[in-house]
Amino acid sequence: MGRDILSRIMEGTKITIILSFGTVFFALIFGSIIGGAAGYFGGNIDEVLMRFIDSLMAFPGILFAMMLVFVFGAGVMNTIIAIGTMSIPYFARVVRSGFLQVKEAVFVKSAIVKGGSPLYIAKNHIFPNIKNQLMVAIILSISAAILSEAGLSYLGLGVRPPHPSWGRMLKESQAYFNQAPWYFVFSGVNLSLLVLGFTLYGENFRNKRLEEKKG
Repeated sequence: MGRDILSRIMEGTKITIILSFGTVFFALIFGSIIGGAAGYFGGNIDEVLMRFIDSLMAFPGILFAMMLVFVFGAGVMNTIIAIGTMSIPYFARVVRSGFLQVKEAVFVKSAIVKGGSPLYIAKNHIFPNIKNQLMVAIILSISAAILSEAGLSYLGLGVRPPHPSWGRMLKESQAYFNQAPWYFVFSGVNLSLLVLGFTLYGENFRNKRLEEKKG
């Protein structure tokens, strides 16, 4: 095909990083709002919001993302929204769990007695105490977002040409495997190494936080 595979892999890395970080940021914002409100207020609000999250989880994640991309079209922004939407339940549950644990602490109850607003308490007292759980969730979600984007692009529903995508490159390389095996090999190796790197970093970060708690 006359293409510079190294240049396409390098450009594809930029697209992959932008898309995966954008996806996680999108899911983190909306997941934090839903999970924080459910965990802080409890009661009927918790029930309604968690049933909404359960309804999102009822659909297989990648199929839900495929449906959104099919309806709204392919592209970087639509792919971010599609993959980010299917990641919202994960962050909502992590944040809700953290809020339920921290909101019973003495310093939170003291802030409530002093008249602190829910937003002030969440920002200054609860989120700083659940940042480690959120960091682990963010790092591991980046790996999942990279794989999801590659899967959508492989099916032709992700990043549009002429922007390179590792998933699309893997699909294109299949037809030329005998003539140019390096196209398939290096695309797959880079994708695997990036996902493995974020996964190992997330696991290591989580283990260090657990050790600090025990210490």
